[in-house]
Amino acid sequence: MFLAFRAEVERLLMDALQNTYGDSALSALTAHTAPHELERLLEIDIESEHADISSRIAFSLSKILRENPSKISAEIVKNIEIPENSLVSSVKAVGPYINFYASELFFEKSLREILGGICFHRKGRVIIEHTSANPDGPLHIGHLRNACIGDALARILRHAGYDVETQYYVNDMGKQVAILVSGMRYMKIDEKKKIDHAIAEIYVKANKIIEEDEEKMREVEELMRKYEQGDSETVRKYEEVVEKCLNGIRETLHKLGIYHDRFVWESEFVRSSDVSDVVKALERSGRLIVHGNAVLLKMESVDKDLVIRRSDGTSLYSTRDIAYHRWKSERCDFMIDVLGKDHELVAKQLGEALDILGVKRPEILIFEFVSLPEGSLSTRAGRFISVDELIERAVARAYEEVARRRDDIDEEKKRKIANIVGIGAMKYDMVRVSPEKNMVFNIEEAIDIEKKGAPFIQYAHARASSILREAEKRGISDNGVNKNDLKNDLKIEHSSERALLMKLAMFDAVILRACDERKPHIVAKYARELAEVFNQFYRDCAVLSARDDVRSSRLLIVKCVRSVLKTSLNLMGIEAPEEM
Repeated sequence: MFLAFRAEVERLLMDALQNTYGDSALSALTAHTAPHELERLLEIDIESEHADISSRIAFSLSKILRENPSKISAEIVKNIEIPENSLVSSVKAVGPYINFYASELFFEKSLREILGGICFHRKGRVIIEHTSANPDGPLHIGHLRNACIGDALARILRHAGYDVETQYYVNDMGKQVAILVSGMRYMKIDEKKKIDHAIAEIYVKANKIIEEDEEKMREVEELMRKYEQGDSETVRKYEEVVEKCLNGIRETLHKLGIYHDRFVWESEFVRSSDVSDVVKALERSGRLIVHGNAVLLKMESVDKDLVIRRSDGTSLYSTRDIAYHRWKSERCDFMIDVLGKDHELVAKQLGEALDILGVKRPEILIFEFVSLPEGSLSTRAGRFISVDELIERAVARAYEEVARRRDDIDEEKKRKIANIVGIGAMKYDMVRVSPEKNMVFNIEEAIDIEKKGAPFIQYAHARASSILREAEKRGISDNGVNKNDLKNDLKIEHSSERALLMKLAMFDAVILRACDERKPHIVAKYARELAEVFNQFYRDCAVLSARDDVRSSRLLIVKCVRSVLKTSLNLMGIEAPEEM
């Protein structure tokens, strides 16, 4: 409902500007602003400490009119006419600022919208590629951040109305897999270990052997050629080892509640004519050059040219990636790739290559590196902490907290809550930081309820659920409040109630901003803030012991808090427990 409130503020402000200064001032203001950027044009602040929405438009106008901004804001406010049944209750000029305040009708409609389910109507088919770890071992913490951001983004876009398909691009033709296939000839898988961990062990050992043995390196190169040529026995061996590793990776992702709609193998684009078609199209562009033993695509917007083919005719990851994106582009309205910082150059090269082919570029969501307090990690050298181990640690630490706080519940329930809290803490920490920022994941801080991470938000949801359960147990209800007619039931008596209602009302704007900016951390930040405001409401306002008319109103607010917290957590792929 906040979107409707903001739209009404914009209309009132534009009408007042027209009435006060006419077309000349508006023309000067819009000269360097796109017509659809009303919020920027009107300098609207939706997070003002002194109003529900504030405008700084007087500052810009003062430069044009050469008048005091405080005088300008006062003149504009004189010309604002608030209609009946408006979402705006009042407007005030406070120095140079124009402050707008929401009406009771706005809060009534906000609760009604939440109770009825907020509907969004974005249209279009989207393909989001995320995780896409090499099938040479288990997922590590970098993959975890990729998977959590990608999964949350997919959930947010679906919630906004988009038809979303998530894909995992399987790099089955890389050197890493050839090293594994070679290693499997003279090493056995440790059946006692989870399959992707056992495969990683073979990869690390085989990699060391190959580095010291030229003959083994030639074997690896021969395997790569045979696989690309489609040699049936080599294909069988490759598929066997890749599928085994993928099964282990899937198992880990499923523990986290993350599922991909499709796994796309890069070899598909070699066995079909897709890669050769791409190379021919690039040849026609006149941008290919021969350099030593490779064929390069001359880059204009990027400093480094792109290698697209070896001298022996075999393809590279880059060429197959171009073919994959051309294939994707034919199946969606837009595509999003979630990639680590180390893929930034490759993404730029890919974009220019697709421009040459007349194929739309993917949107690239780059995330910075994530590390542990232990320091940097390396799969190749065998120095890594797997996501499986992180899950174990997080759940074990959560169990300690649950066992300490809840000696009134049985062991099965303790384990269930610990699993929800531990995994939720991991996922929230991966999402809460803006992707362009580095982060260090600390399990102790993630689990600590005082640090206001996932457990803090989950606890607020559990508290809301507990209040509603107790009300039902006592036979207390919201007196049959009708979501279509709240006017006589909503009582706002405390500033904490109003603050909570305003935060609830902002949910629709938060969802669409996170969707449009492709930033799930916006939802994470909102969920934390909502939990904070709800806790303040809980401290300031009695619910079950309030007088009847106020009690029914507050129960209604608590019901909406529970709903929005649950949806917010679900958009991050985190469970919302009924009790903790």
